[in-house]
Amino acid sequence: MPEQAQEETLGRTRLLPDDADDQALLALVHPGDWQNPTPRRCYDLAVLGGGSGGLVAAAAAAGLGARVALVERDLLGGDCLNAGCVPSKTLLRSAHWAAEMRRGPDLGWTTSFNHPATPSEVLRRVRRVRAALAPTDSARRFRDDLGVDVFFGEARFFAKNRVEVDGVGLGFRRAIIATGARPNRPLIAGLDPAEILTNETIFALAQPPRRLVVLGGGPVGCELAQAFARLGTQCLLVQRNKRLLPREEEDASNLVESALRADGVEILLEAELESAVRRPEGLVAEIRQGKQTRSVIVDSLLVATGRRPNTEALHLDSAGIATRNDGSIATDTRLRTANRRVFAVGDVTLSERFTHAADASARIAVRNALFFGRSRYLPERIPRSTYTDPEVASIGLLPTEAQGRGIAYETLEVRFEENDRARTEEQVAGFVRAHFAPKSGKLLGATVVGDHAGDLIGEFAVLLAAVMPLSRLADVVHPYPTRAEAVRRIGDLYNRRRLTPRAARLLRAIARLPRR
Repeated sequence: MPEQAQEETLGRTRLLPDDADDQALLALVHPGDWQNPTPRRCYDLAVLGGGSGGLVAAAAAAGLGARVALVERDLLGGDCLNAGCVPSKTLLRSAHWAAEMRRGPDLGWTTSFNHPATPSEVLRRVRRVRAALAPTDSARRFRDDLGVDVFFGEARFFAKNRVEVDGVGLGFRRAIIATGARPNRPLIAGLDPAEILTNETIFALAQPPRRLVVLGGGPVGCELAQAFARLGTQCLLVQRNKRLLPREEEDASNLVESALRADGVEILLEAELESAVRRPEGLVAEIRQGKQTRSVIVDSLLVATGRRPNTEALHLDSAGIATRNDGSIATDTRLRTANRRVFAVGDVTLSERFTHAADASARIAVRNALFFGRSRYLPERIPRSTYTDPEVASIGLLPTEAQGRGIAYETLEVRFEENDRARTEEQVAGFVRAHFAPKSGKLLGATVVGDHAGDLIGEFAVLLAAVMPLSRLADVVHPYPTRAEAVRRIGDLYNRRRLTPRAARLLRAIARLPRR
C-alpha cells in the first residue's frame, strides 16, 4: 500500500436518502429546518464538535449552569453514533448470531442451523438501531432540555477567544475542541478515492459486498472482516504488520487470527496493496507479500488503517494553538492547549481513540476549564477493547512497554479452560492475565481474551484507579458460575505466591494453638 498520502477533503458520514431510518436519524442529529440561534455576547464555554467528547462536555457544563455554545459541522453523535460503536456493534451482534446458529452440534443439536443470513435485513437493522438511539444526541434535546445553543456549520478561530461559524462570531471565556478524527484514506494507484469504503460509508450499503478486501488488521479491520465473513462475504484481510492487533499481547493476537481464519477470513500478513483498478469483472487488486505479487478480484475495498485528526478547517494558528507531528492538538496532562483558554478532548488530541476516552477527557476538561481544576488525564487508566470473537481487552502497561521502559514486572494468568462457566458454554479460548510490580503487588497492566472481555477488564480498571494491590481481587465475591471468577482467581494466585515456606510454617503453628 502506498504511503499515507491523504485526501484533503473532510469526509462526511454517508446516509441513504431513501431509507426511513436514516432520514429519521438525520432529522434528529442535523435537522434540515434548523435555524442557528442568535449568539449571546459571550459564552462561558464554546464546544467545537458534537461527537462523544463534545456532547459530554456541553451537557456537563450546561448542567452546572454555564452558558454553552455547541458547534457541529456534520451529524451530532459523531463517529460513535453514526459510523462507529453503535452501527458496528449492532452488525457484530447479528454476525455473532449467525455464527452461533452454526454451532448446533457443539451444543447438543443433531444438526446445525446453517440458514443463510439475509444481509440486506441485517444492514437495515443496523440503521434502525442507530436511529432508535439518536434522540439522546439530538439537537432539540440539547437545545430544549439542556439549554445549549446549538449551531450547525464550519467553525474556525479568528482570535484567541472568538470563533466564527459560517460568518457569525461567537465569543467565549473558555473553549473545548472536540472535532474528532476521520479515517485515513490512502491514495491507491488506479482507484478513484470515492470507491474506497471506510467505517463512515460501509454502513450505508444496501447489501454487503460478495467479495471484500479489508486493509488493516487493527480493531476496526478485524471486527468488520469477521462480521462480514460470518454474514457470507468472502473476505481477504491485508495487514502490513507481522501480526494482527499489534498493540496487544502476541498470544492474544494469535487467538484472534485463528478465530478469523476459522470464520473463513483469508489473512495476508506483512503484505501491502499496490494498486486497484475497476474492470468489468470487478475490482482487480494487486497485493504484494514479500517478493510475490498476487491479483485478486473483489467487489469492494474497505480501508481501516488508522485515523487522522480533524483540525485543518479550524485555523488554529489564529488562536495560538499548537499541533503535534501527526496533526493532533498538543495538550498538557490537564488537556489544556498552548492557548490557556482552550482545551482539547477525544480523538483530536488523544492517542486512545475510543468513545470512553473521549467521555473521560471531556469530564476532566470541563472541571479544569470552568472551575480552575487540576485534574489530569492518565492514559494508563484507559482500557481498550476489540469486539472480535473472542474479544480482546487490555489496560495499563503490557510486557513490551514495561520492558521498553526498564520496569520490572511479574505475570499471573488464569486460562478460561479452567473456568466452569466457559466450559459449560464450550467457549474456552482465552485467558485473564495480570502484570504487577514484584515488591508492592501494584497492578501495572492486564489483558483479558474471551467472551465479554470488555466487561471483565473493568475490574482491573477499578484496581488501577484506586491504586490497590492485586491481592484485593481475592476479597471480591463473584456469582458462580461466571467468567468473572477468573479475575478473582488472579487474586488467589497472588496471595498464594506471597505464602513463603516460613510464612506457611508460622500459619500452621498458629492454627495448632489450643482454643478455648
